[in-house]
Amino acid sequence: MFSIKNSFQNLNLIIKTYNNKVKNSIFILLSLISGIAQAQTTQSDILNQWFGVINQYLDAVIFFDVWPGPNEMPFIVAWLIVAAIFLTIRMGFVNLHMMPHAFAVLAGKYRTKDDQGDVTSFQALTTALSATVGLGNIAGVAIAISLGGPGATLWMIAAGFLGMTTKFTEATLAQMYREFRSDGKVMGGAMEYLSKGFAEYKLADVGKFLAGMFAVLTILGSLGAGSAFQVSQSMGAVQQQIPYFTKLPIAYGLIMAFLVGIVIIGGIRRIAHTAEAIVPTMIILYLLSCIWIILSQIDAVPTAFAKIFTEAFMPKAVIGGMIGALVQGFKRAAFSSEAGLGSAAIAHSAASVKYPVRQGMVALYEPFIDTIVICTMTALVIILSGVYNSADPSIVALREASKGAALTSVAFAQSSEIFPIILALAVFLFAYSTMISWSYYGERCWSYLFGEDTAILYKAVFIIFIVLASIVSADKLLDFTDLLVLVMSFPNLIGLYLLSGKVRQALDEYKTKLNTGVLDKECNY
Repeated sequence: MFSIKNSFQNLNLIIKTYNNKVKNSIFILLSLISGIAQAQTTQSDILNQWFGVINQYLDAVIFFDVWPGPNEMPFIVAWLIVAAIFLTIRMGFVNLHMMPHAFAVLAGKYRTKDDQGDVTSFQALTTALSATVGLGNIAGVAIAISLGGPGATLWMIAAGFLGMTTKFTEATLAQMYREFRSDGKVMGGAMEYLSKGFAEYKLADVGKFLAGMFAVLTILGSLGAGSAFQVSQSMGAVQQQIPYFTKLPIAYGLIMAFLVGIVIIGGIRRIAHTAEAIVPTMIILYLLSCIWIILSQIDAVPTAFAKIFTEAFMPKAVIGGMIGALVQGFKRAAFSSEAGLGSAAIAHSAASVKYPVRQGMVALYEPFIDTIVICTMTALVIILSGVYNSADPSIVALREASKGAALTSVAFAQSSEIFPIILALAVFLFAYSTMISWSYYGERCWSYLFGEDTAILYKAVFIIFIVLASIVSADKLLDFTDLLVLVMSFPNLIGLYLLSGKVRQALDEYKTKLNTGVLDKECNY
């Protein structure tokens, strides 16, 4: 059967042939910046025309309606929901009863002398969180509530709860099938458990095809959704507070490229250390701002919760009723936490643990923090502010244009003029942390296809995309990469279905050791 990985063999040879000329390649790529800047408008128009056509076909496939009736249920949303429900039942609701133990693992209680990996469990979690906690928590929530009403919040929480098991399964498989290479680097993620896992079922060619498909999608998605999109969206928020970047946007791109470059050149250890420092800080900063706004309107909080619960089950409503709320809640939660995409599994594969299931339990906290905590706090601010159904023409325009970040900024501004500044800082940090993590995801997939010695070329391209995003506007290209990120769930979830039995067996064995005290003895060394 045709193998994507093998199809890249010739390209791999070309890259290796020119590996000694990487500096020249980087110079050539850098020169593109000035060239594209000079033809900015023309290039943007051409890109938008090309990718606009491509997007129509791709969108028709992954977003076609699978729900009969007036309310839309996109295929991609149904695909993620069904898998999350299946895995939650298959794993015996591990997302509920193993949370306390997962916290103990995060605290370092279960470290052993047999642990192997590049980073700690906590660093792997913060690296994965730095990729998921981002603009989806700010912009996506506002869009979900604007389209689905306050009831979308409850379905968002439900999606986060189910997504916890999906993340558990992905991270466990990433640990099971990871590979320690001769240079000491860890190679792990969906591309590894797809290729090796399917081979165990005598489906090696199918596994290689799916692994190659996943790797290509991740690389392209990292350059768009993980790089260019983060720059263009965060720059818009920062420009409102620092007008200088409106006059000279390339300055923002260069600054961001420099900050990202000094981290990603150092590999996973430097990325993990940076994420470990930034992620808790930015989450605390954002949550404290939300809590302050909520407490300032504490009398209205019971009414807000009442709307969340009642409108989640309303059969008919102006904004789509129960199905409309459910679709928006699950859709935005999936985009926010990335549960089912397989991206976070790459970060968790590098964690230093003895048992694969142990890191899977740590991964449970990703959707919990990202969706159940942060998205819920954002939702409360949006509902309390009333921007989701305001009749103000300027706010209506923002809703119609799906300017989620701007809507959240308006909601923040109603409490104090200082909060939009804090939000702009949070957006910058969210975008920055997302880029350094997605660069690692893309680099691992690039190395999987082309070899470790060519990784520097990928990093150079990633950094250049950051600069280009600040000077070239190509919305259709960014939409294209967003769609590719969602398509990652196709090969990944097929793998989770096939290999879920192995994960359940490993979970049962681990729980037996935990209940009999074996794990406590192992960590006393």
